Amino acid sequence: MAFWVPSGLAKPVDLELVFAADGSGSIDDEELQLQRQGYAEALLDQRVLGAIASGRWGKIAVSYIEWGDEASQHTIVDWREIADGEDARAFGEALLSAPRAAWGYNSISEAIVYSTDLILTNGYEGARMVIDVSGDGPQIGGRPIDWARDRAVDAGITVNALVVKSRGGGYRGPGNIPLEMHYRLDVIGGLGAFVMVADEQTPFAEVLLAKIIREIADARPTGRDRAVTGIGNTGREAQYAANVITCGTNAYERTGTESGCKRPEMSAAGAENAQGHQRP
Repeated sequence: MAFWVPSGLAKPVDLELVFAADGSGSIDDEELQLQRQGYAEALLDQRVLGAIASGRWGKIAVSYIEWGDEASQHTIVDWREIADGEDARAFGEALLSAPRAAWGYNSISEAIVYSTDLILTNGYEGARMVIDVSGDGPQIGGRPIDWARDRAVDAGITVNALVVKSRGGGYRGPGNIPLEMHYRLDVIGGLGAFVMVADEQTPFAEVLLAKIIREIADARPTGRDRAVTGIGNTGREAQYAANVITCGTNAYERTGTESGCKRPEMSAAGAENAQGHQRP
């Protein structure tokens, strides 16, 4: 059961960050370990530690989850404060020693829902809140991806993404669109949200490091403006229920498969590369 923590009792940090990594059936054991190694090493990089130290509080709160199908989301490393190399090393050791837990295929929406709940109930009060989704395939099962993303954004969270493309181009998105375009149009959301791509030309560890530095160093707000979204103006239980949509200051019941709040139309044109695609 999740519990809301009153803001006055929460610990202040510069950033609340969930790494939501793909642990689905398309990732074999060796790839999973290499993926975890990439996160562990990135957090120890001096540029990452420098970005953390430059914040007002000089520390961030980080959790690492892995996800598979709609019933498979698992906290691999629970919330830890990271302020220095010792903290980062301890987080990495815990990550690398944890057993595999996720199974099945690709409910990105449920990974976002799970990550959102972790942030909203974690006992920290971050100046910024980010979910960092990585995956090598499209959304398949679970609740609508638009609803999950908009729920996170309405709570003040920005959702970023790292697309991992395997040799030969990997999986594609709905309607055979490029996978990175699917993530750009359907997965990411919130102020400053972006997608980066790891492929044969741009290795996973290299792109991941650049992505984490960008997420920590970015001083802009995340999600939507809380004064606009009406967070706290309705009961949280109702506001974040699976059958309720919150758009602006309006909350109403969701029926059928409608995915939720409408978002501005985005052009599908433009080069798809590892430089990152940012929402306007």
